Amino acid sequence: DGYRNTNIYQGGRAANQVSDDYRYQDGNYEGYAPNDGYYRGGDEPAHEEDAQSDVTEGHDEDDEVYEGEYQGIPHPDDIKEKQKNRAPAVDDDYRDRADLMAERMEDEEQLAHQYENIIEECGHGRFQWTLFFVLGLALMADGVEVFVVGFVLPSAEKDMCLSSSNKGMLGLIVYLGMMVGAVMLGGLADKLGRKQCLIISLTINAAFSFLSSFIQGYGFFLFCRLICGLGIGGSLPIVFAYFSEFLSREKRGEHLSWLCMFWMIGGIFASAMAWSIIPHYGWGFSMGTKYHFHSWRVFVLVCSLPCIASLVALKFMPESPRFLLEIGKHDEAWMILKQVHDTNMRAKGEPERVFTVSYIKTPKQVDEFIEIQSSTGTWYQRWLVRITTTFKQVWDNVLYCLTAQYRMNTLMLAVVWFTMALSYYGLIVWFPDMIRYFQEEAYESRVKIFDEEEVSHFTFNFTLENQIHRNGEYRKDKFIGMKFKEVRFEDSLFEECYFEDVTSSETFFENCTIISTVFYNTDLYEHKFINCRLINSTFLEEKEGCHMDFEEDNDFLIYLVSFLGSLSVLPGNIISALLMDKIGRIRMIGGSMLISAVCCFFLFFGNSESAMIGWQCLFCGASIAAWNALDVITVELYPTDKRATAFGILNGLCKFGAILGNSIFSSFVGITKVVPILLASSALVGGGLLALRLPETRDQVLM
Repeated sequence: DGYRNTNIYQGGRAANQVSDDYRYQDGNYEGYAPNDGYYRGGDEPAHEEDAQSDVTEGHDEDDEVYEGEYQGIPHPDDIKEKQKNRAPAVDDDYRDRADLMAERMEDEEQLAHQYENIIEECGHGRFQWTLFFVLGLALMADGVEVFVVGFVLPSAEKDMCLSSSNKGMLGLIVYLGMMVGAVMLGGLADKLGRKQCLIISLTINAAFSFLSSFIQGYGFFLFCRLICGLGIGGSLPIVFAYFSEFLSREKRGEHLSWLCMFWMIGGIFASAMAWSIIPHYGWGFSMGTKYHFHSWRVFVLVCSLPCIASLVALKFMPESPRFLLEIGKHDEAWMILKQVHDTNMRAKGEPERVFTVSYIKTPKQVDEFIEIQSSTGTWYQRWLVRITTTFKQVWDNVLYCLTAQYRMNTLMLAVVWFTMALSYYGLIVWFPDMIRYFQEEAYESRVKIFDEEEVSHFTFNFTLENQIHRNGEYRKDKFIGMKFKEVRFEDSLFEECYFEDVTSSETFFENCTIISTVFYNTDLYEHKFINCRLINSTFLEEKEGCHMDFEEDNDFLIYLVSFLGSLSVLPGNIISALLMDKIGRIRMIGGSMLISAVCCFFLFFGNSESAMIGWQCLFCGASIAAWNALDVITVELYPTDKRATAFGILNGLCKFGAILGNSIFSSFVGITKVVPILLASSALVGGGLLALRLPETRDQVLM
């Protein structure tokens, strides 16, 4: 008792430390004594005493251990020395961050291999296919959003009287929103969770898409489409990160490629709905003279349905268990994995199979978020701290993608994403513009020219289209309830004529003399009279807005081109899905981009509408495999806590390339084909060759 009392440390912590030193002596649990610091040698069996004695025998002088010496409570100096040498005994608050990160990396590597085994045990079945269709609807909504503005632009142009600059801005604003949304919401998905951020993304898109269909003014409509793009742009990185974390290694490449088919389905859906709805100008309603809900607004409303359907279905899906393990929520992740296992086993007719996993490794939590108490500061101060903390963590993730470990891969992927987007999105806009250009050339070649005609006391009550009237004289004529389409009057005389209820498109009066003529309820505005002399002429009750009710003859062709372009990627999707895990991601990207570059050179021979449509289908079908492989390798190259962030950065850069491609390629329509073709093909060749230097990921587990 005297020996015991003089060696027991004051306070429970010292006593525990003493017992711990004894318990872990020699790196094992032999010689374990009760944790109260008392020596109970008399209570132990005799053979254990002999064993202890045998263990101490034979030590050399350097060990400083002698036979029969009591080793239950070490000397205080020995305790201090061991505390210095044993790292796990040091509290995390006092450890170097590099040590903590090294320990976390080791934990993540163990978790990656264990999680792969767990997913293989869960199998691939009903649960993954259900999630496949739910996330497919979200990806379909992204595909629809890309096509919506292009389809509604001709009608919105008439409804809102848009200038050329306004039309260009409306076409680019969605890509700008997608660029911001991909970076912002992709980063948040690594901090707040895949499911939660995807719900936020789809909710933003659905709400503002619905709202934009009712907006009459151009400015607010532009703002709504910007926010729509922000919402749907954030969904793309989350969808692929979310789905990949429920797939095993041998299934990942194939099924992520099948998921990409929903983008194609979105394009087909948008084309079919535009073809079915927009030409029916009667599908709408009006409230007075100020509010008009035309058919193109019905189309915008219908295009929000895939997003709404995905949003509703997502409510019944669980969070990614891989993400939950990353943030230390072991029990929740285990329950979800058990749900996946049981769902698949029941679908296979084996409900008796038991989920054998009892414990899953969780990485060491380095930066834990401490919830602010409600008594701390005001409500907006607490929210400000939460928001700034979250965005600081997102920014740290962004910077992490540029650290030495990932810098080279990130830069190479960025170049490949950018070159692919520049050429693909640039040509996707260039193809329809070139088709329209060929149509306009053919239309202008059929123009009818009338020289020095004289018409008097005649009533025009029919449509005049694609005509040029030069040096004509019109006296006491009436133009009532008629339409001018692509009509020009040059150096002509109108005397005592009467215009009533006239609508016009691309109609101008140049160097004309108009005497004692009345214009009543027409859209012949001042800018349509170029260098004209108006003498004693009157304009009464001009039409407000743009009253363009002409059904464009090429509407059918525009929708057909988009439909065929979307459908043409089906063979490429099937081939990429079947071969993704066989030939690898790198060869798929490089081969697809180089084949697409070759297709670009054949565009020099596209001198007609049908030839241009054919080359467009060939290009889209060849390039889709590169897109699918890019999605897969981007998911696999980055760890779980950086996956959506990295995908969001690269996808945001992709949308920036799309903006540049649209602007550059459209500016050369009708001028030259050489620059767009050479720019697209050189970008594809450069990106494809660089992609071959990326690391292959088909055999690695998700970190």
